[in-house]
Amino acid sequence: MTTEDELRQRYTRLLPHLHERSRRLVLGADALEAGWGGVSRVARAAGVSRDTVYAGMRDLAAGAPLADGWIRRPGGGRKRIEETQPAIRTALEALIEPVTRGDPDSPLRWTSKSCVKLAQELQAQGFTVCDETVRRMLHDLGYSLQAPAKVLEGEDHPDRDEQFAHLHDTVQALQAAAVPVISVDGKKRIDRRV
Repeated sequence: MTTEDELRQRYTRLLPHLHERSRRLVLGADALEAGWGGVSRVARAAGVSRDTVYAGMRDLAAGAPLADGWIRRPGGGRKRIEETQPAIRTALEALIEPVTRGDPDSPLRWTSKSCVKLAQELQAQGFTVCDETVRRMLHDLGYSLQAPAKVLEGEDHPDRDEQFAHLHDTVQALQAAAVPVISVDGKKRIDRRV
């Protein structure tokens, strides 16, 4: 009977060279060979969950090989949130549209809301989503995910968000009326060398 330490050494040498399905099959075969308690011993030695070992045992019992080049059965794996909650993309776009920055014709766009804040707002609307999923969705929509870098410290105007909301609403109204809009960002520079 193979000890857990011997299994661990074997898996350290062997498993990195196998793809996901092959690893499951090896672990499942070892668990079946070990008999009672083999699933737990194999899972501990390989550093995987017992579910992975059980999946390997089921794959062996099924006996049906997969098509060439396949590691999982067709349709395996978790579905993207866009498939399970189709309205989430529209909801996300509605949240970021008023706070989108950058030239719409340019490939570089960004939003002033963080992924965490957007995820919280989507959760408040009833969606099951985390900030990492929001980050991926923003990336898919062509948004830059760079952190803001502020060079000069200073205080923001207390009505800053209100100012941007007013600018956004005004631009939308003018564009709807087919009036050209030019956006100019002026910076107030303070000489800190004094």
